[in-house]
Amino acid sequence: MLNTNFYSNLYIRLGLTTIIAVYILILIGGIVRSTGSGMGCPDWPQCFGQWVPPTDVSQLPSNYKDIYAQKRKQKNERIAKTLNYFGVEVSTTLLQDQSMYEEADFNALKTWIEYINRLVGVLIGLFIFATLLASITYWRHDKWIFVASFISFILVGIEGWLGSIVVSTNLLPNIITIHMLLAVIIVCLLIWAVGRAYQMQYKPIGKLKIPIPSTMRYVLWLALVLSIVQLILGTRVREMVDIVAKAFGENQRANWLTEVGLPFYIHRSFSWLLVLVNGGLGYYFYKKVALRQTILFRLFVLLLSIVISEILTGVVMAYWSIPALAQPIHLLQGSLLIGVQFFMLFLLYEKEKKTNFAPEKQLI
Repeated sequence: MLNTNFYSNLYIRLGLTTIIAVYILILIGGIVRSTGSGMGCPDWPQCFGQWVPPTDVSQLPSNYKDIYAQKRKQKNERIAKTLNYFGVEVSTTLLQDQSMYEEADFNALKTWIEYINRLVGVLIGLFIFATLLASITYWRHDKWIFVASFISFILVGIEGWLGSIVVSTNLLPNIITIHMLLAVIIVCLLIWAVGRAYQMQYKPIGKLKIPIPSTMRYVLWLALVLSIVQLILGTRVREMVDIVAKAFGENQRANWLTEVGLPFYIHRSFSWLLVLVNGGLGYYFYKKVALRQTILFRLFVLLLSIVISEILTGVVMAYWSIPALAQPIHLLQGSLLIGVQFFMLFLLYEKEKKTNFAPEKQLI
């Protein structure tokens, strides 16, 4: 048992809180996208040059669109110069794309939705920093917990930087996808680190004697990879929907997915492969009754519930003109699915981990 029980327990609680906060941010980010609030604040980190956003257009100068378009152009040139310095070529055509500098009309609701999104992001930054500090107590016992916490902290900083680029480039599609994937990576790192800390503190599965078929691990790895691919496909479809929506307008909302075409049909068909692979995990619980008494089975039930509900929200979006409420829920379900799969893999690989700490509580 760790002598510094207070700090180790603090780390576990902070880590879990941060994981929940990241998922909340993913949900809010989905709301930002579905309501078209991504450019509610044309600058970053402030909003219309203020730490407290305006509530009425009268609080802004009459030429505010020109002001922030010019600021964005100057920032993009600085970003391009920096990237070029490190060998990442930025297309001149991209920088001269005038659509990147089109300012939306001021909308107080969209401005505050985006601003709340940023506030939650700042809150996560504070949580992750506190988690990093708390992880120092594990340095002598398991350095990887500290390393994972440190990497998560760095990635949150990169997320904030990418967020500024997303605003500066007027929601540049590829950056949005990377932004989403980094959030998932942060969640997985924290799940792994908190799981190791919990096992060290309470040894939840250290004495589990149930042999796990190696093929079960392979199937779960396949399910995780497919879920990540599906998340990328879904994000790309969402980016293309934004382009179609801008071209055709709100009145043609029912035809948006039809206009997206093949990428949408691939994304939709891919969901059945996810059902097949994730459902295939049930075979192992059917063959090995003892596994049904473990947390793995409870997680499997949760896994299938998320897959089914995700397909249902996808059907709702496909046949009911992409209702705004369904979009962030669908995104959250996809990221939750990856988190559950990753935690199941953690349990499978950590079940035989040896520690020097006496168990106090059985999780499985």
